[in-house]
Amino acid sequence: MPHRDQEIALLRREVELLMGERQALLHVAGTAAALIACLDSRRLPVAAIESADLVATSINLLSEETLQDALDSVHAEIEEVYPRGDDELRQAAGRA
Repeated sequence: MPHRDQEIALLRREVELLMGERQALLHVAGTAAALIACLDSRRLPVAAIESADLVATSINLLSEETLQDALDSVHAEIEEVYPRGDDELRQAAGRA
């Protein structure tokens, strides 16, 4: 049984490492989501728009649960905010 105990200990360490990496990745995703949420794309330099879009697209691929875990890891909340006079965005979101 010592061999089995070693395998269990090894698997336990591996799971702990993976959970630590997951927490680190959630922190990065949460930070990125909070940053993207407060950006005004109309004010970004042209060179930054493609990168911001890539980050936003990647964040949107996360499941709702994973995104919430990511936001929770950085104590962030993202609210749907529509600037005054931006009726087009409100209509697109069904909030007209």
